[in-house]
Amino acid sequence: MDVNESIKATVRKRTSAGLMLIIVAAVTLEATTLIQYFFSQRALRQEASLRAESELRATRNYIMDIVDQAESAVNNSAWITRLCLDYPDSIAVVARRIVEENPAVMGSSIALVPGYNPKRPLFSPYVFRTADGGTELKSLATPEYDYPSQEWFTEPLKYGIGYWSEPYIDTGGGDALMTTYSVPITDDDGRIAAVLTADLSLDWLTELVGNVRVYPGAYSVLISREGTIMVSPMETLNMHQSIRDYAKQATDTANFNRMADLMLSGKTGNVSLSRKRRQKTFVFFAPVERTGWSMAIVIPDNEIFREIRRMGRLVNFLTLVGLAMLVLILRSAARSSTRFHELNEKKDRMENELRIGHNIQMSMIPKTFPPFPERKDIDISATLVPAKEVGGDLYDFYIRDEKLFFCIGDVSGKGVPASLVMAVTRSLFRTISNHEKSPQRIVTLLNESMTDMNENNMFVTFFCGVLDMITGHMRYCNAGHNPPVLLSDRVRELPVFPNLPLGIMQGMSFREQETDLSCDDTLFLYTDGVTEAENVSSEQFGQARMLSVLLEHRDAQGQLESMQKAVSDFVGEAAPSDDLTMLIIHYLNDMQADVTERHLILHNDIQQIPQLAEFIETIADEKSLDQALAMSLNLALEEAVTNVILYAYPEGSDGLVDIEAILGAEKLTFIISDSGIPFDPTAAPEADVTLGVEERPIGGLGIYLVRNIMDTVSYERVDGKNVLTLTKII
Repeated sequence: MDVNESIKATVRKRTSAGLMLIIVAAVTLEATTLIQYFFSQRALRQEASLRAESELRATRNYIMDIVDQAESAVNNSAWITRLCLDYPDSIAVVARRIVEENPAVMGSSIALVPGYNPKRPLFSPYVFRTADGGTELKSLATPEYDYPSQEWFTEPLKYGIGYWSEPYIDTGGGDALMTTYSVPITDDDGRIAAVLTADLSLDWLTELVGNVRVYPGAYSVLISREGTIMVSPMETLNMHQSIRDYAKQATDTANFNRMADLMLSGKTGNVSLSRKRRQKTFVFFAPVERTGWSMAIVIPDNEIFREIRRMGRLVNFLTLVGLAMLVLILRSAARSSTRFHELNEKKDRMENELRIGHNIQMSMIPKTFPPFPERKDIDISATLVPAKEVGGDLYDFYIRDEKLFFCIGDVSGKGVPASLVMAVTRSLFRTISNHEKSPQRIVTLLNESMTDMNENNMFVTFFCGVLDMITGHMRYCNAGHNPPVLLSDRVRELPVFPNLPLGIMQGMSFREQETDLSCDDTLFLYTDGVTEAENVSSEQFGQARMLSVLLEHRDAQGQLESMQKAVSDFVGEAAPSDDLTMLIIHYLNDMQADVTERHLILHNDIQQIPQLAEFIETIADEKSLDQALAMSLNLALEEAVTNVILYAYPEGSDGLVDIEAILGAEKLTFIISDSGIPFDPTAAPEADVTLGVEERPIGGLGIYLVRNIMDTVSYERVDGKNVLTLTKII
């Protein structure tokens, strides 16, 4: 047998096995469905029976409560009626009392037995309730009504006990559909003298029974002692047809008659009646004691089994779908291995891309520590541990013009989107801070840039600081981030204004703050991945633990390693819930006492330039500068200040030029600020001194001299002021 035949044989065997599997599965599913359907039907039938019995019991109890009220009203008034037999004119008072004191009673009468009182052969005062809630009296002793022939009168005389009449429309009496409870009244000699009655309107009964709903399509029926249909959904039958007559029209006449016999004999039970189209109806019935009535609840079987039949159709459909899916699964089994291999390749590729993304993200932040080994005035350590392959936390720092620019941030969200926002935020920080010294300006410009491109509504909590390495003076601006912890003579949170995070709203105003660091002070910046790190019991690491760990070491690297270990030990086997980022800045400049500051304020008047020369001469004497350096400084400062005096303010207006000198042991820093029109002298192009005087454009030599004399020259616009900073290493 060749290879093709072998493959075909294998395919045939697998096809046969698959077909057998489908058949077995189909038979098993069908058998399971039938068994479930059988037991579900039985459970639903039992539930319907319980619900019907509960409704019957509740309705009967309500009816009996009304019946008891009427019977009690009559029985409790029998003795006073006996006393009034000799005073017929006072009998109506008893009837009125029964009606007024019993809201369930529609009317009441005391009807004398004909001939009992010779003076009153026929006497029957009747008190009934009017529509406005009052009572009215009339007489039933009229030729038209003939009360001695009424059932409510004859039956209690016949049996000698209380009697509930058949429902009737009492024309000439209460003029309504009612039933009457009546008892015979005997005189002192034991003779039956009168009949005392209480009428109940059946309007409430029609509403009560008609509102009984066990299932949406179910309904209730109430029949009288004689089988008259009192209440039913078909109003044409009510009080016009008996249950016996209706049985003749029924499809299942035999069972209908059996049910009628049981109901008329006061039995409790249930029967199943066949209907057209092979449908059935379940009837649950029970008597209403003492009245002779019987109540039934009729439930079509399609109402009881509606849901299970719907579920059965759904199960059959799902079974067919399941079998079809099984066929598809068997057909696709041969390709599953290839697909699994492809998925593994995609997974490996995705993991590799995320690994590359992680490496790129980590390459964007400083990760060489100590970062400035040549400096003895600062000790910095930091870490960023993403909760996933890539994260949304960031930190950054660098030194420019003897100022440490640093930041920390936390992007809302996780994963790749957050990492992209993190990369953009870090890049913007570097770009903006290279031209700005004010944290407030840096944060404001960051916010404007991020809101312009924030289509996904992501935001960044951000803290930005600028630390003067010489003086220890730090300016900072917080945008919704956790307040850093300052460890100095005591441990405290750095006070921060509640500014909004970046990227939420354009045009937001961010407030800047400032403080001074002393030698050996430490600033600990962190994201909420530290304090909100959770262990397997969902308990958070918390700020109290964080502060206690910070006190274990004074050096930045020791604090960082100790905090990492404490968080790791606390979290244990729990998966990280957030990125973990920390930045520790330990300020170590012990030469702050050698730094002094000098101030000079001039008006925009060229005649005040000599004061600048005296100012520089004083500084040169204080710092023991040689004459050549002093002259160079004077030339550079004079060029810069003269430029401000001549061009910063409109002609004829008075303005000020503020010159601040920071005198350190190793360098001099001059900060020239004015409130004039914005002008950046450092943006001017380099002057080409190789050109002849005729070829060289006017201007440009002043800034050329300043750049060549001073070691660093920088400009920024802060709070509506031009700020030019000149630094000279001495």
